[in-house]
Amino acid sequence: MSELIGVIPAAGAGIRMLPNTVRMQKALLQVDGVSILERNIGLMRDQLGIKLIYVLVGYRKQQVMEQLGGGRRLGVEIKYIEIADIRRGLACGILQLEHSLKTAFCVVLGDEVYLDSNHRQMLDLLRSDFEVICAIKEVHHPECIRKNYSVQLREGIIISLVEKPGIIQNNYMGCGTYLFRPGIFEYIRKTPVSLRTGRVELTEVINLVASNRGGVYPFMLKGDYVNVNNVGDYSAAKYMVRSANFSKKTISLVIPAYNEEASIGYLLDDFQGKVDEMLVVNNSSSDKTEEIAKAKGAKVLTGKFKGYGEALKFGMDNARGDILILTEADGSFVSRDLGKILEYMKDADMVLGTRTTKQMIDQAANMSFLLRWGNICMAKIIELLWLYKSEPRLTDVGCTYRGIWKSDYQVIRRALQCRGAAFSPEMIIEAMRYNKRIIEIPVTYAGRIGGKSKLSGNIFANIRTALLMFGLVIFKKFFDILGRYER
Repeated sequence: MSELIGVIPAAGAGIRMLPNTVRMQKALLQVDGVSILERNIGLMRDQLGIKLIYVLVGYRKQQVMEQLGGGRRLGVEIKYIEIADIRRGLACGILQLEHSLKTAFCVVLGDEVYLDSNHRQMLDLLRSDFEVICAIKEVHHPECIRKNYSVQLREGIIISLVEKPGIIQNNYMGCGTYLFRPGIFEYIRKTPVSLRTGRVELTEVINLVASNRGGVYPFMLKGDYVNVNNVGDYSAAKYMVRSANFSKKTISLVIPAYNEEASIGYLLDDFQGKVDEMLVVNNSSSDKTEEIAKAKGAKVLTGKFKGYGEALKFGMDNARGDILILTEADGSFVSRDLGKILEYMKDADMVLGTRTTKQMIDQAANMSFLLRWGNICMAKIIELLWLYKSEPRLTDVGCTYRGIWKSDYQVIRRALQCRGAAFSPEMIIEAMRYNKRIIEIPVTYAGRIGGKSKLSGNIFANIRTALLMFGLVIFKKFFDILGRYER
């Protein structure tokens, strides 16, 4: 039996994934820090023993080729086939491999995410008399089938397939994993262009095989699966993978501190045992901040930082966790809200706390009427200026208490330039610009332990911080319009 060869189509423009695909090939979008394309290369390598993979490229082909290279990093050999006209459809792209593939080959679409699947068992079918094998999955929601394709079975054989069917007759959803013999190329040439899409549809090719020749077998797929067609599907895929692996993720608490001896011990006691790493970024405090933090089991990074933003970036750069939680050293945020943030981290790239929910503002908290409404107004300005991003809904731009996945922080890291108090809204803006999913949730805002805030301790400090933030927002929007941001 010849060694199985892999094919992954990654040529489409991903129009339905906009704005995520404006500057990124759809198959390179990341799920839990790994691109969809690399996940499927790993699936072929580990479950099917495939060593040679043809990747079909078109839209942003250079991105794909630069990221994957020759495949050595991924433990496979990768060859590229450029699709001359992606508008002709997937089947015509596969047809370009006719002279390269003389034995059975496996196709896994480049925009599908599988979790805990049983692809390995497909190898048992290689000795059968199949012409085509289609992975199908039993589902309970008809909309899942409408977004993919339906199959009709008779005595264990697929007798017909319908792309995006209007009428659902059973619970079988067709998925984007296939085994083909070289005879498929003849049928691609015989299949007429679809009246519905104007392309030669792979599903219609396989249907022609089923009706004329037979030998189209189902493979019952196990595990979880998402076909990433649009932004909602992409979020669902990330949630699926993150939720399944969440207990294995590590959490780093990043705390900027300057002369916080009165509060740092209480804060670290509050979070003790609830995170995997407590990282205090000590801005050369002249009091006992460093000594107390070390005694409480925190890792202390001491240096001369030019402001709040620079300290936070240094802390996040050096944190080991998969999830980064930012908080203040003054005790104004509490660990009982950590669980809420972490739960939403399964469904978001960044979770922002908001201090503007009146029921959760302690009487002793530093949140005057003007400060509260100033944050709300600034948040709405950001929403308005980046309205085309469609999310998130913001009510607070200055809340430090937030979480971000380390992999997503690394994506936006180079764009974060602010060293001071305006770093907080800058982080939000850059996450929006990079199409990160942001969710804002209310958190408790307690009274500060010891001293006054360096950023909002009095009206003059409030005005100065507000002006810095507003200037940063206008600056970012100006260069966004000019298109001069580095991506």
